[in-house]
Amino acid sequence: MVTLPLSPSLPPEPTLPCELTLPRELREGLRFTPEQFAQLCEANPDAVLELSAEGHLIEMTPTGGDTGARNTQLTFQLQTWANHQGGWIVFDSSSGFRLGDGSVLSPDASAVRQERWQALTPEQRRGFPPLCPDLVIELASASDEGPRGISALRRKMSAYIANGDRLGWLIHPEQRAVEIWRGSGVPAPAAAGGAALDSERLEQPSALEGGDGFPGLRLELVEIWAV
Repeated sequence: MVTLPLSPSLPPEPTLPCELTLPRELREGLRFTPEQFAQLCEANPDAVLELSAEGHLIEMTPTGGDTGARNTQLTFQLQTWANHQGGWIVFDSSSGFRLGDGSVLSPDASAVRQERWQALTPEQRRGFPPLCPDLVIELASASDEGPRGISALRRKMSAYIANGDRLGWLIHPEQRAVEIWRGSGVPAPAAAGGAALDSERLEQPSALEGGDGFPGLRLELVEIWAV
């Protein structure tokens, strides 16, 4: 059960003295602002949640062992690159970002240019940073069900690109395939939010390279496939 602040449709208050526990079927009809979502996460530190652009909760489940090991490998490789290259901040799957469309999403691994990170206030860094990462990586589950399924993750990739992401890798470990999503790094106008975005699919690649926008970045997929 997730503990919800009372009156989620009202503007957030400095403190919420009352809390209410609701079953899933009632929670699905509620809408939250990003501020209310942050309060909800503080009240439920063990819950794994995201927020859609429409204000609906997305309840995630803990990952299985294979996915957890792959997530660790992704973050390790990204951090190794960032340490060597300099100028980048790397985040794991526990970090949520507040995108321009009002959603709060957590990529499996991501990277932000250091100058963008340093432009945020200390308070913004402590909460859900109000920016879209420059690089996002998502791991798809073997099935197409739930928030970790392929369809849901493609919607997330589309949202990342629309909100200013420059490069996205959607990895299909079971198929040993990768979808490459590319963006301009500039958020799309709201009117274009529903526009279809194309991706390039690679079959059984041994590695991925970031290109000019991410100098020196090379993700060795052999380590991912081996899990």
